[in-house]
Amino acid sequence: MGLRDKFSAGLARQLGHPSGPAGKLVARMLNKGNRNDVHGAVDAADPQPGQSVADFGFGGGVGIRRLLERVGSTGHVHGVEIADTMLDVARRRFAGEVEDGRLQLHRGDLTALPLDAASLDAAITTNTIYFIEDLPGAFAEVARVIRPGGRFVVGIGDPEEMRKYPFTAHGFRLRPVDEVAALLRAAGFAEPRRRRTGDSAGAFHLLVAEREGRDQ
Repeated sequence: MGLRDKFSAGLARQLGHPSGPAGKLVARMLNKGNRNDVHGAVDAADPQPGQSVADFGFGGGVGIRRLLERVGSTGHVHGVEIADTMLDVARRRFAGEVEDGRLQLHRGDLTALPLDAASLDAAITTNTIYFIEDLPGAFAEVARVIRPGGRFVVGIGDPEEMRKYPFTAHGFRLRPVDEVAALLRAAGFAEPRRRRTGDSAGAFHLLVAEREGRDQ
């Protein structure tokens, strides 16, 4: 493996599971580069004051900040993350919100969420599903924790655009957008509404899916 391939493989590992000093650097990079896309996902989820919401795979935490702002002092935010480094960063960055009970941080992933059934009004996940092999199982798990009528927003890079980046050749699963939408429907969500966060052909995709069923 040449130097370029080694760098790309290392970057791919950090994007999938940030760790150590390099992981913290990647988190800062992601917060800056993905801010508009993550903010777009939060806005598409449309969280309201007082609601219970979540960011699955929150990375650098830019989505957590936006969710806290949207649900206000009476709302509650859950952050679920597989990477201990990102959890440590979030505990320091949001120490006040954790202390006052507005934010709860969990170690976990989309296939095994440490949350009660039908406990969320809305949730987002951005740039995470590339690293999940069992996506049908993951979406079924998300459907378990979102109440009927609640929203789930999946944010993904355009597959054709992402194939241009060398690091995506190292373990990224770049599924067609239509396939992701079909898996959401199969998991119990209504037909997702589709948005983009830009005007270019390679703009970021947002799939906005409402949990089917009757709200009790």
